[in-house]
Amino acid sequence: MEAVELKTVHDLLLHSEERVELIGGDIVRRPMTRFAHARVQSKTDRTLGPFADDTSPRGWWILTDVSVAYEPHECPSHDLAGWRRERLPKPLDGVIDLPPDWVCEIVSPGHEKKDRITIPLLLQRHRVPWFWLIWPEQRTLIAHALEDGGYRVVARLTATDRKPVRVPPFEAMALDLAGILEG
Repeated sequence: MEAVELKTVHDLLLHSEERVELIGGDIVRRPMTRFAHARVQSKTDRTLGPFADDTSPRGWWILTDVSVAYEPHECPSHDLAGWRRERLPKPLDGVIDLPPDWVCEIVSPGHEKKDRITIPLLLQRHRVPWFWLIWPEQRTLIAHALEDGGYRVVARLTATDRKPVRVPPFEAMALDLAGILEG
């Protein structure tokens, strides 16, 4: 039996393609972004803008399509990720190797296993406090909080109700979930 050589972050950085990520030691192509996915991603980013505009230690850095090097063989690209400015006072040069405080994955058809299982397990290992999953097609958001080393669902919301909602860790602002998830 031949030993499998796991790719590293260094291999990822040398890769000729841009839309790739490192998952489990394999360099894999990211799925083609569909309209609904891109729309929800940009609307979520714009909606959370006030948190990113707050330059105090209570503020956030919120980034889209950002790669995070968690381990030598794990460097996924998150749809959205955020760091509290108290933990990351200024932007980093190069690869980000500090786990975020919040990650949001927008579930892509055909990539549900990665978004629902692989990424959450990686985030749990690195104690990322907040994790959201958004399904554009079902117009649903599920927010998770890290408790006792595992994720617990703290909000399961659908956009059918037009009332503003408060979703951790951004509960300081009522979010228009229907507006974020409409096509």
